Amino acid sequence: MNKALLKILSIGLLSLGLCSSLMAQGVAKTVSTDAIKIDDAFTRATAPGQQVAGGFMKIENKGNVPDQLLSASSPAAGEVQLHEMAMDGNVMKMRQVKDIAVPANGSVELKPGGYHLMFMSLKGPFVAGESVPVKLKFAKAGDVEVKFPVNTAGAMKH
Repeated sequence: MNKALLKILSIGLLSLGLCSSLMAQGVAKTVSTDAIKIDDAFTRATAPGQQVAGGFMKIENKGNVPDQLLSASSPAAGEVQLHEMAMDGNVMKMRQVKDIAVPANGSVELKPGGYHLMFMSLKGPFVAGESVPVKLKFAKAGDVEVKFPVNTAGAMKH
């Protein structure tokens, strides 16, 4: 085989590996009700014995009335809390919040470094390629069930 053909084959195999890797990083499907739409939900793989994990997503309110995410629960965790991470001077602080406002005809993004779900007292490790079922409770929209794909430990998105 000549060098040009070997290079083409190498690039092709590398591309195939990259595509397979991206496909293994679970991609969340959109979940929606009449007013609330959930996109890009994900969590990260955990180490054995790790007791906490974060959950992230975009919540869009297509309705004309504001709503609030009041709580979340999952059979994969003893408790799921709503959290906010924010800077206080030069110190990053995380705190539990009672709800997360979702403006009418607007959206809120739960992401690393901001609002997020905190899975507490995990009942087992979160394994990349699997998913975690989560029930979100909204003040107006009610309960919305979402599957959070588990991405690799360092993933910032899926």
